[in-house]
Amino acid sequence: MVKLKQITPLDTVYLEQLGFVWHTDDDTTPYIADALVVLTEDEAESFYEAGNELYEMFVEAGEHVIQNDLFHEIGIPFNLVDLIKESWENDLHWHLYGRFDLSGGIDGKPIKLLEFNADTPTALFETAIVQWAMLKKNGLDESGQFNALYESLVENFKRIVTLEENTDSFEERYEGWKFLFTSIKGNQEEEQTVRLLQHIAKEAGYDTEFAYIDEIEFSAEEGIVYQGDDYELWFKLIPWENIALEEPDLAMLLKQIILNQKAIIFNPAYTLMFQSKAMLKILWDLNPDHPLLLETSFEPLAGQKQVKKPFFGREGGSVTIIDQDGSTLAKAEGEYDNHKMVYQAFTELPSDSSGAHYQTGLFYVYEACALGFRKGGMILDNGSKFVGHIVE
Repeated sequence: MVKLKQITPLDTVYLEQLGFVWHTDDDTTPYIADALVVLTEDEAESFYEAGNELYEMFVEAGEHVIQNDLFHEIGIPFNLVDLIKESWENDLHWHLYGRFDLSGGIDGKPIKLLEFNADTPTALFETAIVQWAMLKKNGLDESGQFNALYESLVENFKRIVTLEENTDSFEERYEGWKFLFTSIKGNQEEEQTVRLLQHIAKEAGYDTEFAYIDEIEFSAEEGIVYQGDDYELWFKLIPWENIALEEPDLAMLLKQIILNQKAIIFNPAYTLMFQSKAMLKILWDLNPDHPLLLETSFEPLAGQKQVKKPFFGREGGSVTIIDQDGSTLAKAEGEYDNHKMVYQAFTELPSDSSGAHYQTGLFYVYEACALGFRKGGMILDNGSKFVGHIVE
């Protein structure tokens, strides 16, 4: 059973002062829960260790995919393969941040990997800023969280220049590279998330600018250009697979820009391998029966309760929970029904006294660095709530 601590919720005026404007769901209920998940120090340490071990496993799996040319098997669009290889082999293409989705760990059950949101992870603002404010406004110990996300991002932005753990040499190596941050128009959540990252990069020491994707010019010779200035560093909260499938000309230009060393893009193209849920099958093949993993296959798992999920689905879309006899226990509507699917052994999410289920979001920024939680039904979708935590 999940242990909770009730708190006074943050009011919408305060949230909007923070820049957090997606505080109310479509059904007019608050998106931010009025409770905190209570963890022990040992539980927080276990999440930290699990995140670090899982990332090492993903790196080994990525190398396995590249060495054995398994791009088609994990659903990588053909027009991104060369870009992925180039970004993988060149240390300049630094993985800025990602988020593991996990079950267990707060209910006496083992931590299990559900998936890795490595390319365009959300819940950054909630985890880094909002849940810290929940403690502060309720008179609780602000340091009583496993939450160094903001500080870890400052340091990791510096590592883009230093390319090493120690960032003391950032100022002497930094040569005034300009950093452009981009989202699409009309999505406040994504835009504010990108603007938060821009703010953190500016604190790290960069010259930064924000632009919508349709305001930017892309050129194989000039690179990434906005209002006459070219930018050596570009962050885009736009999934790589969307670029490959919906904007193939842009995908080709970005490949040429990187090969011509005109810009470095974050997150790098190789994070699409990690993002693919087909990598869960690769991980299982390489690490069978590993305690952090769930059995995963490209074919239904005979005689097992399991979850069927699309390679690149988001927000629970087109996810199905299948019982041992093959019947459907739950299904989320979505736009990914015709996509390639993986079948992952079912694991029960921790639940509270009301029956609501909790999924852990563990951020990885050079190392595991922060926790946040989502609360909802058997399949967590776009209507799930964000829940902060406290370590006691």
